[in-house]
Amino acid sequence: MTPTSKLCLLLLCITSCVKSYAASVQFHAWGGSPQINQYLLWVKEEVATRYNIDLNHVKLANTSDAVSRVIAEKSASNHQNGSVDLLWINGENFAAMQQHHLLLEGWVNELPNFALTNPTVNRAMVTDFGLPTKGQEAPWGKAAMVFYYNQHIVDKPPQTLQQLLLFSQQFPGQFTYPQPNDFLGISFLKYALLSLHSSNLSAFYQPVTDESLATMMAPLWEYLDALHPFLWRKGEYFIRSASELQRLFSDGSLLVAFSFTAAEIPSAVNRYDLPKTTRTYAMQDGSLSNIHFVTIPYNSRYIKEAKQVINFLLSPKAQAKKQQLAVWGDETVLDMNILSTADKKRFETMVAHPSSLPLSAHQKILAEPHASWTNAIRNAWFERYGDML
Repeated sequence: MTPTSKLCLLLLCITSCVKSYAASVQFHAWGGSPQINQYLLWVKEEVATRYNIDLNHVKLANTSDAVSRVIAEKSASNHQNGSVDLLWINGENFAAMQQHHLLLEGWVNELPNFALTNPTVNRAMVTDFGLPTKGQEAPWGKAAMVFYYNQHIVDKPPQTLQQLLLFSQQFPGQFTYPQPNDFLGISFLKYALLSLHSSNLSAFYQPVTDESLATMMAPLWEYLDALHPFLWRKGEYFIRSASELQRLFSDGSLLVAFSFTAAEIPSAVNRYDLPKTTRTYAMQDGSLSNIHFVTIPYNSRYIKEAKQVINFLLSPKAQAKKQQLAVWGDETVLDMNILSTADKKRFETMVAHPSSLPLSAHQKILAEPHASWTNAIRNAWFERYGDML
């Protein structure tokens, strides 16, 4: 065999070993969690086998980066060959994309597995930050704010917002929250606002106005003005991320911290990032909660394949896998009451962990305010406290 023939044979072998996919779907999603990234690798393998789809997780630090990309493509008249095929989105960015007509419309009901969320009964499956989803995004998982403490050091952690203030005064410098540019930081402010107005929340589920903002924020300013002098570094410096908050708790600088992902706590304990005596709990005056969604930009180049991926994400197999603490611990959006016996059994293998949130811990759920409140709260906070940063 001549050298040329050998080279041709080698190239033929290499080519035959490279799998040919029907589509390469670009899934833009937050990439800051090793657990979530690992789960999406499992999803990648599953959709490759089932649908011959190559799912590429484009890791984002901020969802707005993907939104900006779609906006730029629309400005450039790229209406059919977009670079974002699939997007894990939050309520604030959903509102912006919906307003600017950047989302594919009316496709969710086409997904066979969407019916398993029982949306006619569970209206949260079709509402995002107070806005109707209009079939433009599909629910993917549930999350709620939780607090955690080291039971080896703290006997009785604060159970309400007011108790948190008293706790901070008793143990100065050992609690803080991230500035509201961070998702966890703005979530803490929302939780505080809703707790302070627990007897009348209706204004928060309407678009914000200058008048409603001024009225509803007044008790929060009073509370924060009292709290800040007793925060870590006397409230003169605010951390910028949830990861910094966990690190401060881990090294003993904080006695109490919080998260929006309950399963994150036992997972961090297993990785030795948190003490084994860490315990998770829910505040008695309420837990800020939301559904997180996935969506398809209007100019996705692989719309059919993106729908197939989302339908798999909503399958009992994928939802049960995701809910396992060792995998992600993200609560399912499927309605257990309408699942088959076989599918229900998929969710019965969950193993408890000493640091896990106890079952039925969330006694009072606080739904996310209307999307317009997020920027209004954030901007008002920076206007009042920005000179401290």
